[in-house]
Amino acid sequence: MRVLGVDPGLTRCGIGVVDGAPGRRLSLVHVGVLRTSPDLDLGLRLLGIEQGIEAALDEVRPDAVAVERVFSQHNVRTVMGTAQAGAVAITCAARRGIPVVLHTPSEVKAAVTGSGRADKQQVGLMVARLLGLDAVPRPADCADALALAICHLWRGDPAGRIAAAAAAAAPSRIPSSVAAARVAPGRRVSVGRAR
Repeated sequence: MRVLGVDPGLTRCGIGVVDGAPGRRLSLVHVGVLRTSPDLDLGLRLLGIEQGIEAALDEVRPDAVAVERVFSQHNVRTVMGTAQAGAVAITCAARRGIPVVLHTPSEVKAAVTGSGRADKQQVGLMVARLLGLDAVPRPADCADALALAICHLWRGDPAGRIAAAAAAAAPSRIPSSVAAARVAPGRRVSVGRAR
């Protein structure tokens, strides 16, 4: 499976593409950062991010896109820019029918390092190690995007896992070869094959 991870941001939007599967070796396909100038109008910045993501989708043709889920931070302006850049990535993938999953920062950290409280340096070092790189990808947005892709490859869609577990836990259906019977209270009925 090939996953494009997106670490959204208006000034720097990290994108990282990884091939792999649970229990198999991971391989780096592409990593980079899309940059826009804070001096530009918001619409032009979002357009620049869209064009960069569209180009990446054309080039690498991922099976899924993993985007960091935005949580409130102290700086509302930063949160808004991050959310807007993330929405652009989601829209680009949806336009092509590519499944999109949002992963929380702590979920990504836990998947890559084993601890949901890992710092950026620990995440970067583990990404480099898992992908067999000589150095941590820079800037940190690149390592974060690769970590998102790795998280999705290893953990998949959390909602999908929950639905699959619920389906597995549901009582099995009675085979069609078994006849259903309504029984009046106090009467015994055996159920067998319908003739």
